[in-house]
Amino acid sequence: AFDADEGIISPGGIGYDINCGVRLIRTNVDADDLDRRAITQVLQKFYDKIPPGVGRSGGISLSIKELKKLLTTGADWAIKRGYGSHEHLVNIEEGGVAEGADPNQLSERALSRGRDQLGTLGAGNHFLEVQKVTKVYDKKAAEVFGLEEGKLAVMIHTGSRGLGYQVCDDYLKVMQRAVQKYKINISDRQLACAPFKSDEGQRYFSAMKCAANYAWANRQLITGRVIDILEDLISENIQTGLVYDVSHNIGRVEEHSGSKLVVHRKGATRSFGPSRKELPAKFSTTGQPVIVPGTMGTASYVMKATDRALKESFGSTCHGAGREMSRKKASGTVNSRELIDRLDAKGIVLKARSLRTAVEEAPEAYKDIYSVVDVCHHAGLSEKVARVEPMGVVKG
Repeated sequence: AFDADEGIISPGGIGYDINCGVRLIRTNVDADDLDRRAITQVLQKFYDKIPPGVGRSGGISLSIKELKKLLTTGADWAIKRGYGSHEHLVNIEEGGVAEGADPNQLSERALSRGRDQLGTLGAGNHFLEVQKVTKVYDKKAAEVFGLEEGKLAVMIHTGSRGLGYQVCDDYLKVMQRAVQKYKINISDRQLACAPFKSDEGQRYFSAMKCAANYAWANRQLITGRVIDILEDLISENIQTGLVYDVSHNIGRVEEHSGSKLVVHRKGATRSFGPSRKELPAKFSTTGQPVIVPGTMGTASYVMKATDRALKESFGSTCHGAGREMSRKKASGTVNSRELIDRLDAKGIVLKARSLRTAVEEAPEAYKDIYSVVDVCHHAGLSEKVARVEPMGVVKG
């Protein structure tokens, strides 16, 4: 975190996939009512309607004018076009829109990359996962979040796609010139930066907000498609709700301990406890939900934010477990057939566009999610509310 008047902003300190994030959709369906065949059908439909992988199109081609409208309105753009409900907005950080986004600060290349990738999942660690709520640790918080043991849930992990990547790439070049202009010493070129109040800093901040809004619109559009698929394949009377949508790889101006700061959360997520006035009234006793995803063969967790995190970590906690192996090392270590068999033995159906990507994202490529969550829980940065476990997963 840097002082908003005298400090800097760094694209590398925020990340390439701007506002990559995780959201959890709850349902009233008993997960055990879905057999392997039903899960496979759901995954296939997800795969068809929400394309995974690199460079895929989501079947929506936007004009530049319409894209710019999306970049300033975020999740609400998708809701107004029939993807999900306005009730979802209260369960998205910032209501699903970063105010002050200016599409004129994006390059033609960034705009071009965003025109037809809306509604796509991407590759790498991004996923769509059908899950079962297997354990509730905090019944009061779980009730507020709408979670119940045994119920079916769907977790979405994706971000701003090629548009967000291009914004970061473009502005790293701008910042590399800025460090010379402003005589800023840095130890790593990837941490190139500019004074937050400078022209370069404000242009990047505005462009970053555009990418953040693209990501919220993308996850909202995917949510709408997920709900439609569940209604079509499971029951037209299925009841669904959005537990929450949390962001990582994002920068925000926030007040902490009486100071206005530019907080960079690269691979970290917000953990605003009950005392924060920014939270909707429904979370005034619990703090905001925090979603910590696992990887295919492991559980994921829903946690609640704490006021202690506001004192210890600028209101932040872990986004996930973090990698134990590089993608290259995982590819040389994990056998794809063995991975599929291992997931199958756990009753987890895998639908992957690329087995190579699946191998790179194997559970052993990451730190132990159970230990990481326990550390955050006992450190008081976020506290366990519920555990969800995979029944089937779509990977790029």
